[in-house]
Amino acid sequence: MKHALTAIVLGASCVSGFAQMSPVGTWRTIDDATGEAKSEVVITDNAGVLVGRIAKLLRKGTDQNAVCDKCPDDRKDKPLVGLELLRGAKKAEGKDVWEGGRIVDPEGGTIYSLKLTPVDGGKKLNVHAFVGLAFIGRTQTWVRVN
Repeated sequence: MKHALTAIVLGASCVSGFAQMSPVGTWRTIDDATGEAKSEVVITDNAGVLVGRIAKLLRKGTDQNAVCDKCPDDRKDKPLVGLELLRGAKKAEGKDVWEGGRIVDPEGGTIYSLKLTPVDGGKKLNVHAFVGLAFIGRTQTWVRVN
């Protein structure tokens, strides 16, 4: 009985470890220029397709009622809190990478192609945004909140 209980506990901890190697969860975004927390984004999985929404704006003095006035698509003039920041990413076969999606920069209005890669045991998420070729772009590292 003792061995069975140990196996169950170890198995459950392994499953939670694997679950963390996914972009699904809440992430703190970091401002490239200042290094300060910028927002919290909640990424969910809808039948294998990821969607990420801004849950909170964290910068001091930020208007919590601000809208995405530079967004060029259906997100134009929508509130930043609740805004669908990323959409459409799917898991690459055989890899801990999610690709094929798009992410909008609400400050500049540009929509980028997207690649998401959990790193550091799933505690961080490399968010690579690019136009055209993937090697021409930039990567932000988001930090898992939960």
